[in-house]
Amino acid sequence: MKRSILSIALIFVFTLQTIWAIEPVWIGAITRSDSHLPEGRIYQGNVLREPAVKAAWGAVDTLAKKSIYLRKEFNLNKQIVSATVNISGLGHYKLTLNGKRVGDSEFAPLWSDYDKTVYYNTYDVTALLQNGGNAIGVLLGNGFYNVQGGRYRKLLISFGPPTLYFDLTIRYADGTMEHIVSGREWKYDLSPLTFNCLYGGENYDARLEQSGWDSPNFNDNNWREVVVQEAPKGKLTAQQAPPVKIMERYGIRSVKKLTQSEVDSTTIFTKRTVDPSAFVLDMGQNLAGFPEIVVRGKRGQKVTLLPAESLTKEGAANQLQTGRQHYYEYTLKGGATETWHPSFSYYGFRYIQVEGAVLKGMKNPKKLPVIDVKSCFVYNSAEDISTFECSNDLFNQAHKLIHKAVRSNMQAVFTDCPHREKLGWLEQVHLNGPGLFFNYDLRTYIPKVMQDIADAQSHYANGMIPSTAPQYVIFTGVGMENFAESPEWGSSMIIAPFMYYETYGDNSLITKYYRQMRAYTDYLTSRATNHIVSHGLGDWYDYGDFRAGFSRNTPVPLVATAHYYMDICYMIQAAEIVGNEYDKAYYTRLKTDVRNAFNATFFQTETCQYGTGSQTSNSLPLFLDMVDEQYRSKVLQNLIDDIRAHGNRLTTGDVGNRYLFRVLADNGLNELMYAMHNHYEAPGYGFQLKFGATTLTEQWDPRQGSSWNHFMMGQIDEWFFRSLAGIQQEAGTYGYKKMIIRPELVGNLTFVRASTRIPQGRIAVEWHRTDDEFAITVELPQDCPAQIWLPQCDKPIEVAGGSVKLKSKLNK
Repeated sequence: MKRSILSIALIFVFTLQTIWAIEPVWIGAITRSDSHLPEGRIYQGNVLREPAVKAAWGAVDTLAKKSIYLRKEFNLNKQIVSATVNISGLGHYKLTLNGKRVGDSEFAPLWSDYDKTVYYNTYDVTALLQNGGNAIGVLLGNGFYNVQGGRYRKLLISFGPPTLYFDLTIRYADGTMEHIVSGREWKYDLSPLTFNCLYGGENYDARLEQSGWDSPNFNDNNWREVVVQEAPKGKLTAQQAPPVKIMERYGIRSVKKLTQSEVDSTTIFTKRTVDPSAFVLDMGQNLAGFPEIVVRGKRGQKVTLLPAESLTKEGAANQLQTGRQHYYEYTLKGGATETWHPSFSYYGFRYIQVEGAVLKGMKNPKKLPVIDVKSCFVYNSAEDISTFECSNDLFNQAHKLIHKAVRSNMQAVFTDCPHREKLGWLEQVHLNGPGLFFNYDLRTYIPKVMQDIADAQSHYANGMIPSTAPQYVIFTGVGMENFAESPEWGSSMIIAPFMYYETYGDNSLITKYYRQMRAYTDYLTSRATNHIVSHGLGDWYDYGDFRAGFSRNTPVPLVATAHYYMDICYMIQAAEIVGNEYDKAYYTRLKTDVRNAFNATFFQTETCQYGTGSQTSNSLPLFLDMVDEQYRSKVLQNLIDDIRAHGNRLTTGDVGNRYLFRVLADNGLNELMYAMHNHYEAPGYGFQLKFGATTLTEQWDPRQGSSWNHFMMGQIDEWFFRSLAGIQQEAGTYGYKKMIIRPELVGNLTFVRASTRIPQGRIAVEWHRTDDEFAITVELPQDCPAQIWLPQCDKPIEVAGGSVKLKSKLNK
């Protein structure tokens, strides 16, 4: 009896040990507590200059920011049916099995607020395992999880030192299963990445590579045992959004060798000693990513690469506007040809300044390494689903300009720029939303954005939403409060789910985040005085005879309150969707109160102007139907007159653009819209093309500085698809169940060719016109009804779907 009890007890203990053994733990080189990392999200701007802050970050154990290798070997002796890895390596990781790379992602997993959500990736690795010995190798870097600075830094923040969570599940033919997980038995060593910072760049010393480190039978006797670390606070969540990848590569377009006098003057201007060997490559395309080199030279020789989107007057790489210093150093191991690109850092650049090497064919008296360089365009792999082309080359190039800027800033989040900040400023999500939905498959990307916003909001009991998400920094100090949170930015929480619903016919984001949407609307109510919200950035970067920045043409309270009103309108619909009659009634009453207060505060009856009479001042209430019917035509005429007074030019900024463009299109003023954009002067897309930009710039006039890779002014893409191609849906419908094809024949356009994809399938529109005839071909998914409007006709043609070709005569 005693023996039986003992046997049962031993079996029980063994079972518990087995269960415990298959639970992964977070591992790395050092714990957070031993790292002495400062807490908080306030480390930016002048805060970083404070002696106490400098001392706190200076006291951090240097091991806490080191890139490390981790490895584990194991044996398999049974027939494998399947093998799946779940992995989260923070900030980012590169995974190999038996020396072979797993996946092709860059910067995995996607960024998040690691105190709220931590993403893991899943891979099928069945084909990479083998009978006998196997080895797992993981390279860890810092990413946004652990920004400790060095060189340029926008901010400092750390959720902890690099850390790994790993779970390999193997299923055998005999029905059994085995887990290989991250645990104490793993080992680590420092990697050849001697420096890595998302903001500052990377150093890689190939002499420190350890051949075979990620393969079986490697001698790791000199490696160290890992430590079990504190787990990140965030919920471990499967990443559903597409990964970031190297999506394009560009070769060298031209080369400039810097003279000694240019080296000397550049050294002074850039505050960095420039090597006399320096030459600058024009790669032809501004983009987000990193250089990739193929190099051959002697052991210990060092190559330095400085990316930049602009040049100094000498023709050298200029990072003054985009954050300096950011560069990559590669130290050769020597012998065979070596290929390398950074793993955990990227930048926005068109030009690459190379030091310490020569191109093939260059004079080489110092026997420097011989190098070839490509630029890698790195962005989120969400699918392109559109085409656009028309007879106006300016519009074609503007569309391309916007596309390249969007792709540069479509990373783990929609960033503002790929160099100076890399932060998820939120206003772009809804202000450019229609164009984004026309161009890209965002079915899994936008839900990730919404989770970021909800995570950022969850830090604030009052429902406030900061201007950036994930919120890696809290903007504090004099003059920073409007950057910290602004209604036009936070309103993405409410507007984006409806744009998603309109595009895909899926209201799940509204139902999932209804509580957060309501909390933000109620927060704005708490900030309002007599129903007027007065804080924020307003029509950021509007245009005039001044340097762009804070809204100058339009009152900030007008813009803020208009967005507050828009949020309330959406909340009435959201309440109906979720079946909350109380909220529906409440927001319906509040809508009336805010509308009345808005008109009482900003509308001048005598002049029929809103606010200052600026284009944004009048466009917003017209777009939102806040204007009393008796005044509507006069307010619209005032808007037209202002555009005419400015020489058919806009004065709007980041926020006002969309509303101006839509008001003109919705009121049949497409000829004015055409004239406003069909030129090569500032402000306009044509001026940026004339300037030589290859991505959309932050300012309407890029000569004024700032970033040359922002997509926030790209709202014209909505007009290209919605008006020129005429791809619309009936108001109040969702998911393109009631389609309208109503192209606008404007200016001297002779053809438009455009396509996109909706849940039912592909939509394509192609039209041509001559002096007296219009011809259109429309391709629709089968059983997808639509109304097709021909020009100069007062009734649409009803079609049931499929391919349709129509013609009509044009009156001269």
